[in-house]
Amino acid sequence: MSDTEYLNHIEIRVLGSLAEKEATTPDNYPLSLNSLVSACNQLTSREPVLSLSEGEITEAIDSLVQKKLVGVIHQAGARVAKYEHRMRVKWMLEQNRLAVLTILMLRGWQTAGEIRSRVGRLHEFASVTEVENCLDYLIDKYPPMVARLPIAPGTKEPRYAHLLAGDEDSLDLGALASSSSGAAGKERGNERLSQLEQEVQELRQQVQELSAQLAEFRKQFE
Repeated sequence: MSDTEYLNHIEIRVLGSLAEKEATTPDNYPLSLNSLVSACNQLTSREPVLSLSEGEITEAIDSLVQKKLVGVIHQAGARVAKYEHRMRVKWMLEQNRLAVLTILMLRGWQTAGEIRSRVGRLHEFASVTEVENCLDYLIDKYPPMVARLPIAPGTKEPRYAHLLAGDEDSLDLGALASSSSGAAGKERGNERLSQLEQEVQELRQQVQELSAQLAEFRKQFE
């Protein structure tokens, strides 16, 4: 993507929300401004969760219209304009590839497995391999729309990031290492907690067995 086509985080949230609602709530699509504000700021399926104002979203819409990524729809008899994304046409993306890109726009860096687990309402993938094929297409597209990130310490699979806000050099890979380290630490903590819980359960069982043996021993002298 050329420098003039890079998007800011509000524009990315607007586009991602429009693409999601097109697939999940087709009867209410295109979206009114109020519906789009709610979609952008919803608390589920958004990472990070944002609190964008109507003015911020209106400004993003105006910019996206100029970039031919959003269309304004004036329906007969309707008092308010509605909005639809044009990513499918602008970037020549079929639904499976658009779905993968949309999840990256809405949920941030993810593995192929995470994408498959979250994308079902937009497109049903039979396997992680199918997701990886879409990711490869987006990576190989010119200019690339997705980057495969290095495998961070403590992880087994690469994560993927969209490149709608800048090229690969602009990605903060230090944040990747930090977040992966935190995730790995949490996983180790959970494993240690499970081990301790198992040890406590075993000790309780041993105490119960000893108590039963002691009771039997006392009966001999009663």
